[in-house]
Amino acid sequence: MPEGSIRVAKPEAEPAAEAPKRRRRWLRPVLMVGGVLAVVAGSGLFWLNGGRYAGTDDAYVQADRLLLATDISGIVQRIAVREGDRVTEGQVLVQLDPSPFQHALDQARAQQQQIALTLTSMEADYQRLLRDAAAQEAAVQLAQATFDRAAQIVNSGAVTRSAYDQARYGLQQAQQQLESLRAQAKVQLAKLGGKPDMPVEQHPDYLEAAARLAEAQRQLDHTTLRAPFAGTVTQVSSLQPGQYLAAASPAFALVSSDRVWVDALPKETDLTYVKPGDAATVTIDTYPGITWKAVVESISPASGSTFSVLPAQNASGNWVKVVQRIPVRIRVEPQDGAPPLRAGMSAIVSIDTGHERHLSDIF
Repeated sequence: MPEGSIRVAKPEAEPAAEAPKRRRRWLRPVLMVGGVLAVVAGSGLFWLNGGRYAGTDDAYVQADRLLLATDISGIVQRIAVREGDRVTEGQVLVQLDPSPFQHALDQARAQQQQIALTLTSMEADYQRLLRDAAAQEAAVQLAQATFDRAAQIVNSGAVTRSAYDQARYGLQQAQQQLESLRAQAKVQLAKLGGKPDMPVEQHPDYLEAAARLAEAQRQLDHTTLRAPFAGTVTQVSSLQPGQYLAAASPAFALVSSDRVWVDALPKETDLTYVKPGDAATVTIDTYPGITWKAVVESISPASGSTFSVLPAQNASGNWVKVVQRIPVRIRVEPQDGAPPLRAGMSAIVSIDTGHERHLSDIF
């Protein structure tokens, strides 16, 4: 091939080979810068849209629970429920033998009636003493007149000295009897509370008897142990008929089926914008795929470690900063058709604080 033709072909081939190189040369920095800008823009958008939700998986279902007990001692006569039974408020759970308490009630009622009769008798006796004192006043007046006459004529010899002495001693005796009757009337009036016409039902002795009667009735009523709220009974087998149940000893447990909530323990750094009333969602590990609507009911005024038996003493010794967890109570809204929630189940909580970030927060 001639040399001139070769020289003509070279200039045409060189631009065709160098074009891709030029594109690659400027495409690489564009991609590098564009990738960084895309990451920055994506991170910025994520940051702007983030910060609204606070949540934790350190959360557990809780419910009102109670170890049922009564304040009286007695023999278990009947157990009206079985393990796992759902009960309503006021339903009979356990019946103690009521016989001793019925006898105590009858005795207290009889004592009250006896005191009422005694008080009525005391009122009548007080009136009798007043009448006796009035009669004795007349006797004193008669003795006084007899003594006055004897004193006037004793010097003339018309009355003997012995008759005069008898009249004088008779007057003194009548006066002493009158004072004795008046003293007895005062004692009786004091026993009646200073008010002889006071109704029997207002007398302290009667009120005391009425209190004993009410206490006996209360103890009899407490021989029947009823459910204080609706729920499910458990550990029923720990109690058997014929067993002696001491006062304040737990019979078995009752767990509420209506009052259920979630105790969440988020980190303190996650609670910046959380407040009572915020909407929340709850998922339970036992029921994947099911979400419960909930509401933040309250936020504890102190961290969990504050209530521990040995709280941290940061003022002494070596100090290590630890992010604290603040208990948050989440009220779970009832949901039709949802499976039952049981105390102790693990939960995951997400709280919608409604907070929105802005670019001004960066600067």
